[in-house]
Amino acid sequence: MKSKLNKISYLLSAISVLVILSFFKTNCLAQTYSRYIVVDQFGYLPESEKIAVIRDPQTGYDSNDSFAPGNTYAVVHAATETHVYSNTLETWNEGAEDVSSGDKAWWFDFSSVTEPGEYYVLDIDNNVRSYSFKISIAVYNEVLKHAMRTFFYQRAGFEKNASYADKGWTDGASHLGPLQDKNCRIFDNANNADTEKDLSGGWYDAGDFNKYTNWTANYVVEMMKAYLENPVAWDDNYNIPESGNDIPDIIDEVKWGIDHLLRMQQSDGSVLTIVGLSHASPPSSATGQSLYGPASTSASLNTAAAFAISSKVFSSLGVNDYADTLQARSIKAWGWAVANPDVLFRNNDADYNSIGLGAGQQEESDYQRAITKLEAACFLFELTGDPEYHDYFEANYQESHLIQWNYAYPFEAANQEALLYYASLPGAGSTVSDNILLAYENSMNTSSDNFPAYYNQTDPYQAHLKDYTWGSNSIKACKGNMFYNVITFDIDNSKLTDARIASEKYLHYLHGVNPFNMTYLSNMYKYGGNNCVNEFYHTWFTNGSPDWDRVGVSAYGPAPGFLTGGPNPSYDWDGCCPGSCGSSNNNALCTSESISPPKDQPKQKSYKDFNTSWPLNSWSVTENSCGYQANYIRLLSKFADASYDCNGDKDGTAFFDVCGQCAGGNTGIVPITDPSECPVLAISKAQSKPCSFEVYPNPVIHTVSIKTSDVLSYNLKIFDTQGTERIIKECHGNTNIDVSMLPSGNYMILILYDNQYVTFKILIQ
Repeated sequence: MKSKLNKISYLLSAISVLVILSFFKTNCLAQTYSRYIVVDQFGYLPESEKIAVIRDPQTGYDSNDSFAPGNTYAVVHAATETHVYSNTLETWNEGAEDVSSGDKAWWFDFSSVTEPGEYYVLDIDNNVRSYSFKISIAVYNEVLKHAMRTFFYQRAGFEKNASYADKGWTDGASHLGPLQDKNCRIFDNANNADTEKDLSGGWYDAGDFNKYTNWTANYVVEMMKAYLENPVAWDDNYNIPESGNDIPDIIDEVKWGIDHLLRMQQSDGSVLTIVGLSHASPPSSATGQSLYGPASTSASLNTAAAFAISSKVFSSLGVNDYADTLQARSIKAWGWAVANPDVLFRNNDADYNSIGLGAGQQEESDYQRAITKLEAACFLFELTGDPEYHDYFEANYQESHLIQWNYAYPFEAANQEALLYYASLPGAGSTVSDNILLAYENSMNTSSDNFPAYYNQTDPYQAHLKDYTWGSNSIKACKGNMFYNVITFDIDNSKLTDARIASEKYLHYLHGVNPFNMTYLSNMYKYGGNNCVNEFYHTWFTNGSPDWDRVGVSAYGPAPGFLTGGPNPSYDWDGCCPGSCGSSNNNALCTSESISPPKDQPKQKSYKDFNTSWPLNSWSVTENSCGYQANYIRLLSKFADASYDCNGDKDGTAFFDVCGQCAGGNTGIVPITDPSECPVLAISKAQSKPCSFEVYPNPVIHTVSIKTSDVLSYNLKIFDTQGTERIIKECHGNTNIDVSMLPSGNYMILILYDNQYVTFKILIQ
């Protein structure tokens, strides 16, 4: 009965809002969203620096667009429409164009606004606004939850049933059929049953389903560091099967990867390199044989490092037997690697007769293998106190580029952190520690790409990166982590505040403060995102899938929270294009859609929201990776505090319900458990009133036209499929609505007039 009354209450409330809005003609309804006012779409912590970037395109795909900002900007409380703060803009770099983005820019600093609530930034003169955002101590908690849950969706050999998977992303356990992961065979003797091993578990590495030991071990290390650096960020309620066991869910998820590594380790301590999996959508439909590669030195060293740091964490949580197992296994892996220092294996390589085994190349260079050994020695020394590891580290740390070059940069973030971690240990030699910390401090303070870039305001989007490459979003996260290392490792007390501010800027970039006004996370509309990644390269969420390809076009789109690769100026179509791809049909694929962007653009505009496979090769721009995800999670978790609920209450019980609204606790809102009861969905199912409106064209390219013969004034809203308001406008007679800033997909137009409303479904291409 209560559920039924709750449903009726929300339906009446939603319809009442429509009726009220049909009378309520204020400036707020005349505002349209502007692609030129960019903010962190999730929001800001109350005491954080908050700067909206206003952009005017000069170079690149949008160079024909322009935006002249008004004289005064305001922060508007979304619920009351109260202007809580207003000021003029600061011109970036005296009005010069930024080469990296192709934009001119202005900054609107509203850091003084600290009161929790939902707001937007308004250009008063132009009467255009930013997306809404929240100010809250808990603003990133839900984002962190869904970013972490992507690892659950990447689990190999685990059923994603409706109890734990959001609607649309359920699937059976993959790769557990005949000759698959539990009966995996060596790649070069696939018919030999004597080589069978149970190598189940682990995560799909990226958009491909292969499992690479070196990288899996790295993800374990990065997430263990994320936990150790800020334990209060983590909760036990991420709705994974292990939730509620009094162990933070990040540790439960990492254990899924560790257990796979335990299976990859052989009785002599060596660790196998790779498991090559077959591919299909959904993953459970893949039926091909699973094959593994032999052991290697690098796989054994990386696994030794992962087991050692994990043993420390599990011991701190009281899981002592498991911790002891990991310690013993770590020591054994180290021992084998020391005795076998040069055992290499390159997968998918003709020289190793391994073509077709995996995709990415997991083998490490001689230099990287040496640094991996330092990392393993570091964690093992902390864990055991054995002088063998101490002496090895101190005799060899000068081989690192940080010491050799006196230079810290984000492409070697993990390598640098291995040294910083060692320098923080009580038993580390003082001279070694001082040398490491001084080298890092000097580089952070003097390199033009580190603190000087922050102080000199080098990047109008405030997240400077010298080189944009494949995976630039991950490198942005690493750069943010680099600044935060100044705090974590107590490197320079004079820069603790600046380090935190600079670090957080890279988070804002990934959440929307970029030239695309896009949060680079997939399908987060329900959790605060307004212009999200709608599709990306992934075998499950494959191109053309009626269920998972694209938000607003497919039934569900991809699962929420995946960080995509990011702008990549080196992107190009396959070398066979435009006319040598094997057939006329294949050649036609080369020109099936525009590839500019990402091609031939300024660095920060070298991105496109697409999922097209060969020969357009979207993977070099949009593919996800567990590595990208781990780096982002580490950065995000530094600014999260799980002791606050979504209502901002310390130790509160409010949570986001299935409609994406913060409910329960002290909110006064009864949580909804049935998606069909969500208010916006109730509106869309209500009967439309007769009227004389025409909406055309449909599909829409850039502009949708509204034509009416007898309605003089009306209010218009455009909703996406998640129920998020994307455009609000007060209209008079016939009008044209610019929808070019909206991602392609399905939308609902809601028109309110004379105590009536009517809805239209449109497709924006």
